[in-house]
Amino acid sequence: MTPRITSVFAAFTQKDFDIFQIPGLEPRMTQIKAHIRPKLEQIGTQLQPFLSELLRIPVHVHVAKHARRTVNPPDSTWVAWSANVRGYKAHPHFQVGLWSSHLFIWFALFPEAEKAKPVFAQNLSRHLDKLLAQIPENFLWSFDHTRPDAKSHSDLEKEDFLDLIRRLQTVKKSEVLCGIHLPKTKTALQHPTELEQIIQQTFQQLAPLYRLAISD
Repeated sequence: MTPRITSVFAAFTQKDFDIFQIPGLEPRMTQIKAHIRPKLEQIGTQLQPFLSELLRIPVHVHVAKHARRTVNPPDSTWVAWSANVRGYKAHPHFQVGLWSSHLFIWFALFPEAEKAKPVFAQNLSRHLDKLLAQIPENFLWSFDHTRPDAKSHSDLEKEDFLDLIRRLQTVKKSEVLCGIHLPKTKTALQHPTELEQIIQQTFQQLAPLYRLAISD
């Protein structure tokens, strides 16, 4: 599938990343809503047709609202795409979002995806060697979406993935994310056309993981 680049969303700037240094829930959320969320909404709308075509199913856009927070301000925020119109946390999904240090592009299974995680684990087990060879070495894996750090695919051993499979099958709070980070200094963040191309290419490379999570 050839990426179709028709960017209409705004670039990310240093000021966007600096918002995550603002102390206090209300002051930080005010700035997220004013400056970051509109850009994420634009990205969500822009990429929705591409993802629907790539996955051959309708996908829906969900921007993180952080509505349950009462004290601690969010350290990251994102837009997600899932096949469910009501939400994304309980379903396999894709994300684009920001920490103070970088932009991330993920395929994600959150702890709430209780039905999809065992399906993904079983299919990953069946096709592990093939999938490990397909994932680019510079891609990253995370097992906790609340932390900004991630592990390089090239640094993980087969035993690490066998352990991941076991945890997805047995640990309720287990989760997995795979994708890339773009440092906040990356020039592509200031050029929407280039950024859109990177997002689309990353989603294409992650699509096989998504299919493992929805195929019995």
